[in-house]
Amino acid sequence: MNLTILGCYAATPRTITNPTSQVLEIKNRLFLIDCGEGTQVQLRKNKIKFSKINHIFISHLHGDHFYGLVGLISTFTLLNRNNDLHIYGPKGIKEVITLQLRLSNSWTNYNLFFHVLESKTSEIVYEDEKVIVTTIPLKHRIYTNGFLFREKIGDRPLNIEAVKSFNIDQCFYQNIKNGKDITLDDARIIDNSLLTFDPVPPKSYAFCSDTVYDESIISIIKDIDVLYHESTFLQQEEVLAEKTMHSTAKQAATIALKANVKNLVLGHYSTRYESITLFKEEAMTIFSEVLLADDNTCFEF
Repeated sequence: MNLTILGCYAATPRTITNPTSQVLEIKNRLFLIDCGEGTQVQLRKNKIKFSKINHIFISHLHGDHFYGLVGLISTFTLLNRNNDLHIYGPKGIKEVITLQLRLSNSWTNYNLFFHVLESKTSEIVYEDEKVIVTTIPLKHRIYTNGFLFREKIGDRPLNIEAVKSFNIDQCFYQNIKNGKDITLDDARIIDNSLLTFDPVPPKSYAFCSDTVYDESIISIIKDIDVLYHESTFLQQEEVLAEKTMHSTAKQAATIALKANVKNLVLGHYSTRYESITLFKEEAMTIFSEVLLADDNTCFEF
């Protein structure tokens, strides 16, 4: 599971920082999460192929999280894209994008599907044979969702030596990988545990930006591998965080601790601070496994 941070700063873009956007690679799928200004430039810088992006998840309709979307959609058209593109986002996302496309006479030459999110409770928004994505309702100034990406449990790896020792025909291999026991010609039943190894534990990633401190998300993200949680402010600005419905680094770490996650990635920093290392220092007073997102940073989990 790989995470590429295209942008992770709050509010306005600068020459040295970019607003929120990131790419999650999980089970050989690429998911674009949020699409602030400059996202397509950042995709090029990080050598991420546009054609591999078929699903885009937008957390909310504040500009630093989606103002790059119409530009990316238009570029896909100029590149003669053929693949369908699915966009998951709040009510209003279809109207604001299609209005821009209509007024600029820039309709796509590929299928563009909008999956409008309105539920205030967690729901499944994407699922295939390997990955499932559910929303994480967040508390911000407008309707906002985080997203939880989970791998499904894969096939059980074959213990080839054991399988061959029982002279089992290859036509039964998939059933064995699916966890089924095997009955031999002499009527002996061979338990699956003798023929396979345990599958690699499925990985999970939660994206939570933007939100005020909210313990109601803990039950959704409990025990996951990686939590990206906004940390717009340091604790000394806790009053400002509450007023703007954002979180501090200490609050993000408290959520990580209470949810028993394995790793915490901080991001969505206010640019008022001289160094983002201050966020890590503050968070580590509560939670030990803290990573700092920064533009063009890649994490492998």
